[in-house]
Amino acid sequence: MKTLAKWSVEDYHRMIEAGILRDRHVELLAGEIVEMSPETPIHYSTAKRGAKYLEELLLGKADVRFNGPITLADSEPEPDIAIVRLPESSYNDRHPAPEDIFWIIEVAKTSLKKDLDIKAAIYATAEIQEYWVLSLATRQIIVFRKPQNGKYLEANTIDKGIITPLAFSDVSVSVDRLLS
Repeated sequence: MKTLAKWSVEDYHRMIEAGILRDRHVELLAGEIVEMSPETPIHYSTAKRGAKYLEELLLGKADVRFNGPITLADSEPEPDIAIVRLPESSYNDRHPAPEDIFWIIEVAKTSLKKDLDIKAAIYATAEIQEYWVLSLATRQIIVFRKPQNGKYLEANTIDKGIITPLAFSDVSVSVDRLLS
């Protein structure tokens, strides 16, 4: 039986600084360096349009980050969209940490299983209060809330209407706009 070496976030940062991971599209998930799936055109377009739409809705309330890393205890994933606290300049010398994050969105076409299983567990363990998965295959959004003991206690699948994020009760997010 073989045991994989687990990497810390600090180890991962040192590898990046040393150029070891140059030209590799990877992220650190639960201490493991994992190759990221190539993005399909529809995945990229949906994530980018979603980020722009959320920027309009959250202007002056939050920073909407597109395809950027966040730093958790033993992971440094790169969610498609992360909605984080202002000011944006807070992240000049570090990536957003759990206490900075309002919610995370992943767009899934080929990565649905990883997003629903591995990433949901990682985000719940970090106590990210809200996590949305946009399933391009089913044209639905799975909204995870109430993290506890590495799991989300609440998961709702929505295919139309609006979603009100926990952090912004005055904001209405259109499901159709996010999935368009």
